[in-house]
Amino acid sequence: MTKVLTDTRSIRIKGRSFLALVLSPELPLDGWLTRLDDLASRSAGFFLGRPVVLDVEDIEFDRTQLKALIGELAKRNVRIMGIEGGRPSLFEPGMPPAMKGGRPAPDFEVPSADLTAEPAKSGHGKPAEPVVRAEAQVVRAMPSIIIKEPVRSGQSVIFPEGDVTVVGSVASGAEIIAGGSVHIYGTLRGRALAGSVGNASARIFCRKLEAELLAIDGVYKTADDMAPHLRGQAVQLWLEGDSIMAERLN
Repeated sequence: MTKVLTDTRSIRIKGRSFLALVLSPELPLDGWLTRLDDLASRSAGFFLGRPVVLDVEDIEFDRTQLKALIGELAKRNVRIMGIEGGRPSLFEPGMPPAMKGGRPAPDFEVPSADLTAEPAKSGHGKPAEPVVRAEAQVVRAMPSIIIKEPVRSGQSVIFPEGDVTVVGSVASGAEIIAGGSVHIYGTLRGRALAGSVGNASARIFCRKLEAELLAIDGVYKTADDMAPHLRGQAVQLWLEGDSIMAERLN
């Protein structure tokens, strides 16, 4: 019997961009996984529920090693959504798909949130539209945004196209991710990631440093790595080479 389709309605297919973390493993893999475990232990839940892309362009290994690495990451609750830079022979059915052409996305859905934000005006007089949510998403590209209230535990502010200013504190378990610099006019107890789309000149400023984790252009510094005399102080941080530098603000 031949089935005749009578419903002529089209299927809607949409394109959508999401902000993903990119992991670039290094040989030997055991040592790299040990460093990853150290990062995860100092910042519990950092990878939980986040989309992650595995960049293998600069590493030479075979399909068996790649599958083993994906398995090791899965044990650590790091779920790989795609693989970038891998040659075709590395892939087989059931593995994360090959990806290429990753770039910052200028437009994302704005979910409902219970954090109030006041957008800064752009040169065209239109307000930026930040997104704040318990899981990471990004919104329309604008130069900067201003968050007028404290960022509570479990909330994220993500703005890849410019600076983020928080007129208040950032609680433990909260995070700020900015394509530019991060300015905290209160206590920074959570995580602050500046220069998230490849801006090595970005900086982090806070009135009181109690952070769980700091990052600039992918270079991380955890709470245990911070100089004791800087904790509880007004601080600025910047990147020099592969090291995060810090000094007190007078």
